Amino acid sequence: MSSSALATSEPPTTAVPDWAGEIARLKAENAALKHQLEWFKRQLFGAKSERRHLEPPPEQMSLGEGFGQGQPAPATTRPVAAHERRRRQRGEAEEPALFFDPERVPVETITLPNPEIAGLPPEAYTVIGEKVTHRLAQRPGSYVVLKYVRPVVKLTHTATLSCPSAPPAVLEGGRADVSFLAGLVMDKFLYHLPLYRQHQRLAAAGIEVSRQWLTQPVLSVAVLLAPIVAAMLEDIRACRVKAMDETPIKAGRKGKGQMKTGWFWPVWGDTDDGGGGDIVFLFRASRAAVHVREALGERVIEGMVLLSDGYRVYAQYAAALGIALAQCWAHTRRGFERAKDIEPEAAAEALARIGELYRIETAIRTQGLAGEAKRAYRLSHAKPVAVAFFAWAEAQLAHAALLPSNPLTKALHYALERREGLSVYLDDPDVPIDTNHLERALRPIPMGRKSWLFCWSEVGAEAVAALQSLIVTCRLHDIDPYDYLVDVLQRIDRHPARDVHRLTPRRWKRHFAADPLRSDLHRLTR
Repeated sequence: MSSSALATSEPPTTAVPDWAGEIARLKAENAALKHQLEWFKRQLFGAKSERRHLEPPPEQMSLGEGFGQGQPAPATTRPVAAHERRRRQRGEAEEPALFFDPERVPVETITLPNPEIAGLPPEAYTVIGEKVTHRLAQRPGSYVVLKYVRPVVKLTHTATLSCPSAPPAVLEGGRADVSFLAGLVMDKFLYHLPLYRQHQRLAAAGIEVSRQWLTQPVLSVAVLLAPIVAAMLEDIRACRVKAMDETPIKAGRKGKGQMKTGWFWPVWGDTDDGGGGDIVFLFRASRAAVHVREALGERVIEGMVLLSDGYRVYAQYAAALGIALAQCWAHTRRGFERAKDIEPEAAAEALARIGELYRIETAIRTQGLAGEAKRAYRLSHAKPVAVAFFAWAEAQLAHAALLPSNPLTKALHYALERREGLSVYLDDPDVPIDTNHLERALRPIPMGRKSWLFCWSEVGAEAVAALQSLIVTCRLHDIDPYDYLVDVLQRIDRHPARDVHRLTPRRWKRHFAADPLRSDLHRLTR
């Protein structure tokens, strides 16, 4: 090659790395990892409340601010006559009011003697009244054994022996009174006291029974009440507005030291009597879409609405049946709550706009609006706020330079993709704004996971689902679950199967709550 050709040739060019873009990507990745770390730390150690605490306005002064800081004026004095005042003895004054219900709490009376009249004849003093002091006490376990004494007699004229039969037990051949069965279920599923702890408490009270003797009655009670739960599910399927959710539970052995992961599916139906609806828990082995169809059925009611979170199986079910799918605003809000550490200004704006929707719902409840009046109020007050929120969300995605991994980007996409479902409640007064009522009903399951940890078998998980369905629904209708269980456990064996719907908590309150069946223990203590 000639020297002239070498002179005119140019050295090969190398691509200059986009360091600015790489730095921006690494910063975004670092911020996302920090966000994940903070979230995990919050789940382990921090408060999980999503309540938003607003800063006070800058013009608001703190307590004591604005007052003069000068020296206090000298206090004037005046002489007073010296005297002695008798110190009041604690407990001398009578209590202003009782702190318990005397019709439900047993009271043991202890009469204290007056030492001033010890040894005096009755004519030497006059009792003019009495003072009463109450103190809360406790017996270990507070269990009672009912001893039924049945006399055996011989009839003279026939020379035959006669003895009355023992009262029938709820569980045939069992030694447990109906009051104990109801208390056993309440302690485990309402107060989350595992059976092994109840077994320890029984032993401390001097009652020796095996652990299996406690486990088997719980399962038997669940089987006995299963037809009532099935009737509740039929009522829910007939409701126009329904809601559904899911939560995991360890149930059944997978191997040595391992448990399978199952799912509780709570289903809520808006009953037409305004009593708060019914809730049924269903246990299923997976989170598959087929379980939604199994739970809700395929019956389509005019104007039917399914309320849920963003899990795609609910949208598939609604699309297959051609019904409306309402989405939960609380789940939408949760995404912006998670983004407030990385994008504080935009997240605060979103939370404020969503908070306005909830303030409108609070005003509806305060005014007691329902039906068409509630719908009109939502359309005139909430709909403009919702429309403005979605317009703001679209503008944020259009103008802000947000990476797809940014939590705010995910929250904005989540809201915009579900815009139609989030707007369903605006035009339907029977649809709640969120699924918080269902999540509150779900709370016993996570609490149970912290106390009884898991279900040993799938059959046990189905028993948990049945009993929680009745207890949670009782609380929705302001029914004492203990009174309900004591009555229904005695009533169900003689109740016609065709009328089992009357034993669901909602209908039981109307038909039987005024005069429920009681245990023999209740009759003895009255």
